[in-house]
Amino acid sequence: MESNPFPFDSETLLSKANGGRTIATYRRNQIVFSQGEPADAVFYIQQGQVKLTVLSERGKEAVVAIFGIGDFCGEGCLAGQPLRMATAKAIEESKIMRLEKAAMISLLHNEPEFSERFMSHLLARNIRVEADLVDQLFNSSADFSPN
Repeated sequence: MESNPFPFDSETLLSKANGGRTIATYRRNQIVFSQGEPADAVFYIQQGQVKLTVLSERGKEAVVAIFGIGDFCGEGCLAGQPLRMATAKAIEESKIMRLEKAAMISLLHNEPEFSERFMSHLLARNIRVEADLVDQLFNSSADFSPN
């Protein structure tokens, strides 16, 4: 997946979030969050790349997305998702801001410009995911057609 076409100024983001935020550096292959853990924060990638994977009950792993600089991940918590649906792991050394759910909700309510840019980010990512899915369904396998 491409990087976010609506990147945020992380310094501005830091200055407007009242508490509930930390920045950490993750080494290559270090887990940011794991499938099944409580979904209690949103993550913003300032440097590096993160791979999002899901593990089936049978132990089969699938890559859901690759996120880069300017991308958010883990925002399912904002929609009431109680547990992480996937695992996020740094592909390379990455600097990532963790925003507690309450801090993120406060930003969304109190900062209209931030809310607008965050919504644009989510919509752009949704469009990319849909395009990738369509491409995968129709272009990578002829097995769907009876002919």
